[in-house]
Amino acid sequence: MTAEFDTGREEILGEASRYVASGQFATDFAPAIACPTCSPETDPARRQFETYFDQIIGSHLDPMGFSRTLHPNPVEGAGPFMVAHRNEDGATRTILIYGHVDTVAGMDDAWQSDLAPFDLIRQGERLYGRGAADNKAQHWLALKALTMVLKEKGHLGFNVTVLLETGEETGSPGLKAFCEQNRDLLQADALIASDGPRLRPDRPTLFTGARGVFNFELSASFRDGAHHSGNWGGLLKDPGIRLTHAIASLTDAKGRIEVPEWRPRNSLTDTVRAMLQPLNPLQTEEASSSKEPRIDEDWGEPALSPAERVYGWNSVAVLALDLGNPQTPANAISGSARATCQLRFVVGTDTDDMLPALRRHLDALGFTDIDVSAASGATMMAATRVDPENPWVTWALKSIAGTTGKEPALLPNLGGALPNDCFADVLGMPTLWVPHSYRGCNQHAPNEHILLPVIEEGLQIMVGLFWDLEDADLTPAFNS
Repeated sequence: MTAEFDTGREEILGEASRYVASGQFATDFAPAIACPTCSPETDPARRQFETYFDQIIGSHLDPMGFSRTLHPNPVEGAGPFMVAHRNEDGATRTILIYGHVDTVAGMDDAWQSDLAPFDLIRQGERLYGRGAADNKAQHWLALKALTMVLKEKGHLGFNVTVLLETGEETGSPGLKAFCEQNRDLLQADALIASDGPRLRPDRPTLFTGARGVFNFELSASFRDGAHHSGNWGGLLKDPGIRLTHAIASLTDAKGRIEVPEWRPRNSLTDTVRAMLQPLNPLQTEEASSSKEPRIDEDWGEPALSPAERVYGWNSVAVLALDLGNPQTPANAISGSARATCQLRFVVGTDTDDMLPALRRHLDALGFTDIDVSAASGATMMAATRVDPENPWVTWALKSIAGTTGKEPALLPNLGGALPNDCFADVLGMPTLWVPHSYRGCNQHAPNEHILLPVIEEGLQIMVGLFWDLEDADLTPAFNS
């Protein structure tokens, strides 16, 4: 890739901008939202994976000459995988494009009254719909960009493999095994994918890995049934009080992690600190108008910047508490209480010692009566990163900057979790993630949406990457 971009590249970027600004993107994308693909739900009407593959994905891939195959999941009862290939004569480089077509549940009754989860509805610069941000628009833009580049050039100059799964929202069951069993089918020089939010809505972003995630349960089970809080108050150990004290011991009052082994080792290297030093996830005026919550600057590890806390450190969250009936509380001491908690972790955290370390921590504080276990059905996603000096990373940064005229934010990893270890570790390739959403998109909640300015710039970025890849000077070998 030369330092100056050619005229054809500028023309196709303009075409991409007009495609979104004219409203044509919304028209073409609406069927993707209208096809429900909710992996947590069991109703077949809400799990139309094959229809989505045939009608939504097929409409992109088939005209470009891709061959598509559907593969059963190695995990019984889990959804299928779709793999598609397009090879060009003489092309020596292959990219893997990944996405997930599944969404969380519709939560129909909780959406604002003038919205519906499976109707794409525009309000101002927002397009609302379940799965719009997570992950349909994100993989949809990659496929549209391939279509546009192929139409303009008449060729791509590289081979493409597309892998789409149907269970990311439930922990990607079977994905690692599928990758292990199909290395030859999925082998590529690099992964180019999109998921998660940008650093800020106005800042193009590239990240090369993800924080890991582990859900665990704490429970206090002292006796059967509840007992009158007057007659037994002061005589019976209260599971709610014991459990909440145990939870409170995981961090201090401002979120600083107190379990020693959960404080990552060798994660905030000089290289990572240098990457994060200029980055600021705090809201700009534009971001604050998008209704993102305000960051609590006094929460978490006190010596770290906001960027270091979310991209370079671990965090603990309480996801759910089960005790009594909050709607109709009874004057009784419960017999048991339970909490589901979560550890988000970066590279440098010993995953084999997570639960044992928690057990030792609670025992040392006298909480031997609190039970510890992995959350039911929980799948741990590993933490990953790629060397920021990898030539694929430097190439992508240059391409994105050339497309947008902005310096993209480079993150060592996403704050959230993704099954990136399947690609970085199992398949052994550099992983480039270019997100087209933002933190306030309401993914996993009612009123999920995407921002049209981000989508417009996102399509241009993907077009630019695929345009530039043919002539990119890259070293294809990668050792993780």
